[in-house]
Amino acid sequence: MRYKGTAKKVETYRRQITGLREKMRALQAAVEPEPVADYDFATPEGTVRLSKLFGRKDDLIVIHNMGSSCPNCTLWADGFNGLYDHLASRAAFVVSSPDAPAAQKKFAAGRGWRFPMVSHRDTSFAADMGYRSERGGWLPGVSVFKRADGRILRLADTSFSPGDDFCALWHILDLFPEGAGEWAPKFRYR
Repeated sequence: MRYKGTAKKVETYRRQITGLREKMRALQAAVEPEPVADYDFATPEGTVRLSKLFGRKDDLIVIHNMGSSCPNCTLWADGFNGLYDHLASRAAFVVSSPDAPAAQKKFAAGRGWRFPMVSHRDTSFAADMGYRSERGGWLPGVSVFKRADGRILRLADTSFSPGDDFCALWHILDLFPEGAGEWAPKFRYR
């Protein structure tokens, strides 16, 4: 198919995706929120409760990160670092991982991350939210919470995987006929 014909067909698909996203938002708006416990997390400054992560906001975004051993989770977090000010203007934002607070702090500093991090190590938070595999490994994703009437409610969550909507890089690489091809994220590039 010629370039212009292909571009027109791809644009049709993009409009269909936009329509599906509108349907997803409508469905999400109708969901009954899930009450959750006020979990304790570890930070370099000590223990902090989930309720305190909201700060002055009523909404909270928690990224479920697999930790410093995962190049894909690092790729997503690098992207969130660029979006952090925008996200934090709408809702409180924090990245949670199983790494110890000192390890998180060192890794975040090495990557230039500006967002707050908490450790869910030694808690059931990740498992309770559905971000622990049956084999005990960690899973990546995001949960959105609301603080209302003294309760914490989970409004939505979704997992992350290569090619998802939460890392723009995959969609840019999709513009190549072979997509990402052999490329995979790394902690450092030459």
